[in-house]
Amino acid sequence: MLTIWGRESSYNVQKVLWLADELGLDYSHRPAGGEQGGLGDAAFLAMNPNGRIPVIEDGETIIWETHAILRYLASAHGGQDFRRASPAAQSLIDRWLDWSLSELEPAFFGGIFWGFYRTPGDQHDDVAIERSLAKCDRLYRILDERLAQSPFLSGDRLGLADIPAGTTLYRYFELEIPRPSLPNVEAWYRRLQQRPPYQRHVMRAFGELYGRLTY
Repeated sequence: MLTIWGRESSYNVQKVLWLADELGLDYSHRPAGGEQGGLGDAAFLAMNPNGRIPVIEDGETIIWETHAILRYLASAHGGQDFRRASPAAQSLIDRWLDWSLSELEPAFFGGIFWGFYRTPGDQHDDVAIERSLAKCDRLYRILDERLAQSPFLSGDRLGLADIPAGTTLYRYFELEIPRPSLPNVEAWYRRLQQRPPYQRHVMRAFGELYGRLTY
């Protein structure tokens, strides 16, 4: 059986759990990290020497790094909606996966969610936060332009490209921060909110993380 390691409040773990449910996989979830601890245990470090979550075990296969896990699950267990047949079609999925990892997530999760929400107020770097807000405005506008062309980032149906960027949306829209007008992103978000796996794994209260800088 597939085993997924990581705390449910971790946005990277949420990506994996969301995808696993969309694929209808039978899996066991093992909490780790945060209050659950265990990331420094020898048994966990034997799976991931970086001591980070998520990690999956699929039979004898152990994988760490979130987007490597997503690609593996899509390839091993997903249909055409999650793994495209042609290299050209797959490149569209892969470029949004990599864009989310290299551009959107550092700006939102690193710059705003960590810098504004998880950092105690007396330690805020207001200049850095404003810079991250401006970058997020630009990046979410890029998403809005793309989503004017199709209902999902992956095309006509939910696919792998939707998972990383889609995982940012619940916190992005729940935080008390200024946001530009994003009609297509907002429509996409409403479509995601209708999906039970998204409701279970992404739309989770995150108050436990307020003002806490621990991983």
